This record gives sequence, C-alpha cells and structure tokens, in this order.
Amino acid sequence: MPSAPKWLFDAVDLFISKLPYVVITNVEFISQTVKKIHLNGDFKDLSFPVGCYIDFRVSDTEARRYTVAKADRENGFLEFIVHVHGAGSGSQFMQELKPGDKIKMNKPRTERNYYDRSANRFIVFGDETSLALACSFLPVLKQNNQDFHFYFELDDQNKNAPELLGLENYTTFSKNGSFRNEEWIAELPLFQTADFQKANFVLTGNAKSAQSFRKVAKGKGAQKTYLHGYWLEGKKGL
Repeated sequence: MPSAPKWLFDAVDLFISKLPYVVITNVEFISQTVKKIHLNGDFKDLSFPVGCYIDFRVSDTEARRYTVAKADRENGFLEFIVHVHGAGSGSQFMQELKPGDKIKMNKPRTERNYYDRSANRFIVFGDETSLALACSFLPVLKQNNQDFHFYFELDDQNKNAPELLGLENYTTFSKNGSFRNEEWIAELPLFQTADFQKANFVLTGNAKSAQSFRKVAKGKGAQKTYLHGYWLEGKKGL
C-alpha cells in the first residue's frame, strides 16, 4: 500500500504493532545521493533475516519500504542505506532525517526468503536501491563460507559506494541501459563459467534491468532465480 487516503493510513496505524520511538544517531552521505542512516532503539525481541524491510510512513498518504542493511539487536542498532534523489516523498523523508530525530516505524517484515543456507553460490544484482540488501547479505555469506558476487549498475557519482560501504567481491557498471540489452548481458564473464547454473540469482533494483537479467540467466540454465524489482520508471511507489 504505497499510497492511500489519510484516513485509511490512520486506521491501519491503530492496528499495526509499532516499534517504540527510535532515534536517529548518525547520518553519513556516501555520495551525493546515497545516505547511510543509523538508528538506536529497543530491538531485542525482533528478528532481522536477510532482506527484511521496514515500512515508513513518509507522508499523510504515502508509505515507502526500505531494506535493513545491518541490525544489532543486543546493542539496539539499525542501519539503512537509502537512495535519495528527486522530489519523491520517500527521498524527501530520508533526505531530511538528521541526528536527534525521533521517528516511529513498523516492525521488520519479509515477503521473500532471499537467503538459502544450502546454496553454494550467490549472484546478487541491483542498483543504488539494492546496496542495503547487499550489506545484509555480506556477513551471512562470509560466516557460512558461501561463494558470492555482487553486480551493481550505478550512476557514475555512486561508483565508489560499494567500496565505501565495505562490500566485497563486486563489479560495478555504469547505469547506461546495458542491462536492458539481453545480448550484452549474455556476454558477461559470469555466464562463461561452468558453475553459474547452480548459483542462486537474487535480482533487484530497476524492474526492467532485473527482468532482463533473469531472462538471460534462465535461458542459459540458471536453476534458481529470485526477482524483486524495487522500482520502475513512471510507476510511483513500486
């Protein structure tokens, strides 16, 4: 429900279990449009599986969904990596958050089981909106000694964001439309290896790019693909 009348959001808020107020303790701009936000609160009784998200009510009539990048329940710490650009309500809300702000949030949720402990290899694709998911994946993949590689299509101003966020085993590409070209995708080095078919593909970010990537992967024999387009040009609140 990205958009709804104010009365409906108000009614839903009465029934949805909320977290107590959390406090913004630090913000950091990784680039002009990628912002890291730290929050503190009481999260001990909550679960934060890979890829979980929290819905924020960003205006009287709109809500937006953001992936939890890191969570430390014992120390009451959460981290989000958000893409702030344009005049959208979600971007404006996140842009304006500053240390000392107190906000209400819904409890974390997940609709997709992104992580499979039995998988030997993961290929994770996305853009700026997928950086938080990659940060969520990284410690779990390393802890369980699973092979992985992140692929990002990024605006040039954000090409250093993965490094600044401490990500590993990644390849970045300029956001120039290449991932809409199935022939170009098919020539990526990963598809020239012998074992890519057994990898778990997690494809997020721009819906059209993720769909093209999945079509190529499945056409070449990939056995497990998970698609979740986070946004699409011209579609509000995807």
